[in-house]
Amino acid sequence: MAFNFEAMLAEVKDDVLRWRRHIHAHPELSFQEHNTADYIAGELSGFGGLTLTRLTPNSVIADMKGAHDGPRYALRADIDALPIQEENDEAFCSTVPGVMHACGHDAHAAMLLGAAKVLSQCQSMLHGSVRFIFQHAEEVPPGGAQELVDLGVLDGVEKIFGLHVMPNFPTGEVALKEGVFCASTDNFDITIEGKGGHGSMPHLCIDPVTIGAEVVMALQNVVSRRTDPLQVPVLTIATFQSGESYNVIPERVKLAGTLRTHHVSVRQQVPQQMEQMIAGITAAHGARFTLNWTRGYASGNNHPDACAIARKVVSDALGEQALREMAHPLFGGEDFSSYQQKVPGCFLFIGSGNESLGATYGVHNPRFRLDEAALQIGVKLHVGFIQHLLLNQA
Repeated sequence: MAFNFEAMLAEVKDDVLRWRRHIHAHPELSFQEHNTADYIAGELSGFGGLTLTRLTPNSVIADMKGAHDGPRYALRADIDALPIQEENDEAFCSTVPGVMHACGHDAHAAMLLGAAKVLSQCQSMLHGSVRFIFQHAEEVPPGGAQELVDLGVLDGVEKIFGLHVMPNFPTGEVALKEGVFCASTDNFDITIEGKGGHGSMPHLCIDPVTIGAEVVMALQNVVSRRTDPLQVPVLTIATFQSGESYNVIPERVKLAGTLRTHHVSVRQQVPQQMEQMIAGITAAHGARFTLNWTRGYASGNNHPDACAIARKVVSDALGEQALREMAHPLFGGEDFSSYQQKVPGCFLFIGSGNESLGATYGVHNPRFRLDEAALQIGVKLHVGFIQHLLLNQA
């Protein structure tokens, strides 16, 4: 039995657009995606042939078992939004003040719904099974992916694939980076305690502000002078909080920032070097400090075998010219890495940029928008993974 996938993809186009716009208009923050998950489960229940599981109340797992024995592969979409006030003027803008789908997770969910609907029509031809993962809380560590992994979502899964819209690339392009494609994401908090007093008598104080400023500048030496130039991480101090008066030297300052690296060894050594440096500076001034870390996601690592499959699928679906091989990994983070630590996987970026539509703002921007033509590309690739892996064996 042959399937006309182009016709089937065309049939779900309007549905995919409707799903994306509904989810966009009703965003929910990480670990709060109960209504979003209920909506997705409701749509999936109408496709037929799917077994739905709710490993958490705010995620949905849909299993499709083929008529023939074979391996199990997983497809994943994230579904959470961000604490951003949307500044677009589209008819389906966020209806929730201060919350917005500014990273395309609404599109990811809609694309995977579309793939599930298409594949549900050819279940009798599957030589194996598909697990559709609609995952919560990608944006906030420890992340929904790790929670689902701990609950067994990858049991029996041989490979996993994920997609992310990217306005940096034009619609029609698909970007891939074999090996490490994104960074680990660890956050830190530094508190420096000195001795406060009157601003006119600094000699009687231990000024944590000047000590903190010295720490900020010195920590850049960890990157520029204590790390292999070929493995340099990104170390950013993003906040510096102290005092509230013109003439009062405060007791303490608080710094916070993030460390992004592509190398496990650098991820381990930089915190130690930071501790040594801060300890030396504060001791020299008679101050005290604490340095606390919030462990984030591991770096994402695309497996060569999964990449080979992805390249084949992209070329077959869109033509060889559509594939962009990324020269360098990103310093952004992605909790898809939690899946890749368990099974081989590949994560691709789907171009969604279109200047004529105003789809030029980056992710996490209040004016982020995407070219909705990218939605069909995502559905086509999800279907293509399963067509390549489970249908071509028929």
